[in-house]
Order: sequence, then structure tokens, then C-alpha cells
Amino acid sequence: MDLQISLAVIIGLVGLALFFDFLNGFHDAANSIATVVSTGVLKPKHAVAWAATFNFIALWVFGTHVAATIGKGIVDPSVVDQHVIFGALVGAVAWNLITWFYGIPSSSSHALIGGIVGATIVKAGVGPLIGSGIGKTVLFIVLSPLLGMLLGSTMMVLVAWIFRRATPRKVDRWFRRLQLVSAGAYSLGHGGNDAQKTIGIIWLLLIAAGVTGQGEDVPSWVVICCYAAISLGTLFGGWRIVKTMGQGITKLKPVGGFCAETGGAMTLFFASALGVPVSTTHTITGAIVGVGSAHRMSAVRWGLAGSIVWAWVLTIPASAAISAIAYELGKYIL
Repeated sequence: MDLQISLAVIIGLVGLALFFDFLNGFHDAANSIATVVSTGVLKPKHAVAWAATFNFIALWVFGTHVAATIGKGIVDPSVVDQHVIFGALVGAVAWNLITWFYGIPSSSSHALIGGIVGATIVKAGVGPLIGSGIGKTVLFIVLSPLLGMLLGSTMMVLVAWIFRRATPRKVDRWFRRLQLVSAGAYSLGHGGNDAQKTIGIIWLLLIAAGVTGQGEDVPSWVVICCYAAISLGTLFGGWRIVKTMGQGITKLKPVGGFCAETGGAMTLFFASALGVPVSTTHTITGAIVGVGSAHRMSAVRWGLAGSIVWAWVLTIPASAAISAIAYELGKYIL
């Protein structure tokens, strides 16, 4: 493809993508730290530093399977131009800011995917959409919270059986330490899956601009910048969502926090290995619900959980609608 996008526009869109990545970490910091803060294991400033560190360490742990899905598996790269990228990013950023303002734990991942889909449809209709990539992403909207819930509840039952003869004080002391490990593992999975989504959108931009060929690997500077941006976002933290995630759905103790984080981390590792861009928000919410329901079903505030699910349902169409408008505006701005 001939170079049709100016260097200034490429730099501006890369900057906008990294801003989205920062917001992703800022918005989703609650997913990584809510349980460890709400159980009192770490103070907020220590928790965000712990999570941000593991967000960045994920750079050396995970490949670029998720990035490839975003960059090449959602829409046909040949129809993508600077206006599609602009629309997608504006749609995702706008939805993230709206949900952060109202304290709603929605999915940054699905906001970005909705943005890409919405802008592409406005430009070229549904033809360029890749059904297999969109299909597995939509499938995991359902599967990731269910898997998180199953693993969270299973972990809770196993831990209860293994420590059935231990005193509550001893259990609490052990899991205050172990929750540091589980929080680190979850943050590792969060960074590994979510940073790759921004890597994918920048990769898509570089392919559209002719800077990188479709058969080439993503440039290393893109990978480093994206992991750094999401880590910084986590470091600043989206505090409005922490209370909802940490104690709004169900009351957590250190043992419950450990089980929720471990179940969530296992789900994220599995999805990243498959190259599926899942929502860390969906995953940890499902795991927290699983832990609460393992005690008793009434321990879960199902009304609040239901309102969160509605936010999940609305994310892709809402961000797609915003991105469609932004695409049209982008034709006059860029």
C-alpha cells in the first residue's frame, strides 16, 4: 500500500492510541487493586505501584497473539485509514471516560473493538468485518466472566477444604501474604492482555500507512510504549471504580480476594494464549461473584451485578455509535 497518511497524522494517532492505553490502565486499575485494597492487605498507593510493576513485567511474559487479533483479525486492514483509526480511538476513549465518571466497571477492550467496528461500517459497510475474530471476541464476553466465576468459586471451595482445620486467624494471616502473589499474577494477566489491544490498533495504523507490511512483526518500540502507557495509567488509578469492584458486589476477606484474583488470572492467561482480547473487567467481576456465591448466593448483590452486565451489553454498540460520528468528524479534522 502506498504511504497515504502523513507523518504528523501518524504521530498524532499514535499519541491518541497511547492516551487510550493510559486510560485503559487508569480505568481498569480497579480490577487489579480493588480486592487487595478492600481486604486491607495493601494501602492504595502501594497497591497501584504493585499492579503497575506487574503490568510492565508482562512485556517479557506474553507474545503478541492478542495484538494480532486486534490488528488483523477484526476488520480487513486494507480498508483501514486514518479516519477509521481516529473514529475507533475517539469512540473507545469517550466510552471509557463516561463509564469512569459514573463509576461503572465496563470493558476498555470491547470499547476499542466496538470503535473499530463502528468506524469501519460507516466507511465500507459490513463486508470488511472478519466474522471469526469478532465471533470469538463476542463469545468470550460470555465465557470470560463464567470461567472467572467457575474458577473463583472452585478455588474458594478447595481452599475451604484444605484449610478446614485451621483457625480463622491463621487463615487470614496466610492469605494476607498469598494475596500479594495473586494480585501480582492478576496484574500480569491484565497487562499482558490489555496492553496488546493498543499494540494491535497501532499495528493496524502502521499497516494502513504502509510503514509495516501485513506479514511483518510489530515494531518493538510499539510494544514497549504500550506496556509503559498502561502501567502509568494503573499507577494513577481509577478510584471511582475501586469501591464498586472491591466491596460493592460482595464482601471480601483476604482468602476471598486471593481466590478471585487467582481465578481471574488463570482466565486471562488462558485467553491471552488463545489470542482472544477479553475484558479484564468481566473476568474479575465473574471471579468475585464466584467467590461470593461459594459462601451463599445471598452474599452477592445481584442487583448491582446485573447493572454491571447491562454496561457490558451496551459497551460495543455505544462505542461503535460514538466512533461512527467521530469517523465523520475525522474526515474534516485529519
